[in-house]
Amino acid sequence: MIEAPEPKDKLDAAANVVANGPEDAPFDWRQVDWRRAEDDVRRLRQRIFTASKAGDLARVRNLQRLMLRSRANTLVSVRRVTERNAGRLTAGVDGEVVLTPQAKARLVDRVHRMAEPFKALPVRRVYIPKRASGTKRRPLGIPVIVDRCHQARVVSALEPEWEARFEPKSYGFRPGRGCHDAIVAIREVVKGKSPKRQWALDADLASAFDKLAHDHILRMLGTFPARGMVAQWLKAGVVEQGRLHRTEDGVPQGGVVSPLLLNIALHGMEQAAGVRYDPKGWARANSPVLVRYADDLVRHEAPYDRAEMKGLRRGSVAAGSRRWGQPDLGDAREGGSSPDNDGTGRYCQTAWVRQSRREGVTRVNQWQSSVSGVPAPNLADGSVSSARPPSRSRWATPKTGGKSPVRRPW
Repeated sequence: MIEAPEPKDKLDAAANVVANGPEDAPFDWRQVDWRRAEDDVRRLRQRIFTASKAGDLARVRNLQRLMLRSRANTLVSVRRVTERNAGRLTAGVDGEVVLTPQAKARLVDRVHRMAEPFKALPVRRVYIPKRASGTKRRPLGIPVIVDRCHQARVVSALEPEWEARFEPKSYGFRPGRGCHDAIVAIREVVKGKSPKRQWALDADLASAFDKLAHDHILRMLGTFPARGMVAQWLKAGVVEQGRLHRTEDGVPQGGVVSPLLLNIALHGMEQAAGVRYDPKGWARANSPVLVRYADDLVRHEAPYDRAEMKGLRRGSVAAGSRRWGQPDLGDAREGGSSPDNDGTGRYCQTAWVRQSRREGVTRVNQWQSSVSGVPAPNLADGSVSSARPPSRSRWATPKTGGKSPVRRPW
């Protein structure tokens, strides 16, 4: 009988010592301490946010790697996808749906260990009706259940970094913010008897999710540790009616990471629109204000005077001419008329493009005739119109007795 040699020093370890319990110990989904797991993820997100706010990029990347390796992050992500998300019962191209506690426990081990190199699967195309339209349908891309869990893990690591960098008046798809916050922000700009910023542009980026430039998104991510996974999701393709289609642009609506990628791609819109803030965080007196909720935005600006109106030149804005993420605002409304319309459409607008010598950027200023009820001015001859926003008396209706009616915000 051969006996194992005894350790000669305290640092020598026996060969049959097992650390952290047996490897084949059963994992019970019902016995997870969810409060502790969520607290661990929350504290790590706060550390990433603080490091990003301080500009310590090296520490941000180290903490993001720690988040991607965290088992608590995997547990919270699987629970989010399989229990809390609205599409938890919708399957991807593999037809897999996780419902039982045993299946959820196996999914946690499968996602966290990831023995094989990661490979994203294509999404399944599903169409749902739009709320405001009875005929139009919204295309959704449903990833497989494993990719959704990985996307939730990536969001936990990527979102805190960008929450410290996002623009102050961006409210869509952000934690702790909603549409009512955007309404309050608009009211703060236009309230009072004589507000300075009387011109307003209500715009909607047409098919914003479908026109995001992949190279722009990856360039914005920089050295993010899971950048390769994001690149695979962008190029995974779409399966529609049994046929695989390549995806050159856009992100699928329906993915967990898609709303965050949209905000990252549209980051910097305030700077392109000429918005300037003082050291205290307030918009300067001569600066426009841009309030954005996902792909919907409202831009407020003071009226031009006669001297500045002479520097305006007419410019056309082609619908869908460029991908989002490039310096082109595109069509102001989805399904709206072009700026060269004669004013018969509801969403008809007149567009002026002013080249600012001070900032070196091109601003697109559009005034919609439907807001004031005044037909859009005809600029076919190339002249500059001196049209002004309507006075308060124009808003009066017989029902209100000469007072300004209550109107729903944008």
